[in-house]
Amino acid sequence: MLFSSRCKYRADICDYLREKPYLWASKVTDMKKIIAGCIGALMLGACTSMKQKETKKLNSCFGLFWEFLKIGLFTIGGGMAMIPQLQQIVVDKKWLEEDEMIDCIAISQALPGIIAINAATYIGMKVRGFRGAPSATLGVILPSFVIIIAVVTLLDSIGENTYIQGAFIGIKSAVCGLILVTVVRMGKKILRSVFAWILAILSFIAIVGFGINAIWAILAGAIAGIVYNAAKLKEVDE
Repeated sequence: MLFSSRCKYRADICDYLREKPYLWASKVTDMKKIIAGCIGALMLGACTSMKQKETKKLNSCFGLFWEFLKIGLFTIGGGMAMIPQLQQIVVDKKWLEEDEMIDCIAISQALPGIIAINAATYIGMKVRGFRGAPSATLGVILPSFVIIIAVVTLLDSIGENTYIQGAFIGIKSAVCGLILVTVVRMGKKILRSVFAWILAILSFIAIVGFGINAIWAILAGAIAGIVYNAAKLKEVDE
């Protein structure tokens, strides 16, 4: 009986996907974004890896894999929820300075793809070069890969469980707190001028109030920052 119900469930999914083939196209597009983000993180990491201290070269590829495995295992709620834990590990181990970590977050967010994978690839590249990048990336994606397979397999039997649903409510609430911690910590480092505050407030209003895509807000912020710095340099020269 259980086998026949699962077969019917899978057949229903196949019929649904055949009726809506654009779902497959969206998955392919998402994969392209992930690949593009990894390539971008690799290139940026390679450009800056020459500036790292000698002590950072002592970190092993397995050490990178293990630390990012733990991050991937306990990151619930998306890449932004990962940032507090990532900051603590990366800065404590002196893989990156605190300012460099903020740059890493900004770059990972601006690149296409998932911020967790982009950040792992970027940090791995800076710490151990082309061997460190796949080590860190594999570590951060492996837990979710294994867990999602287990969840899909057991979803029929545990999906309606009251305790499971209650756990997810608590997890999502805790994730909101983690994201708020990230906002406060990054805000203390970044929002140090009137220009930065104005730009942050305008971006917030544009995204929340008018529903503008975050990508356009990031691009607008980049352009505004270039113009602002150019104007400051011009004033100094004069």
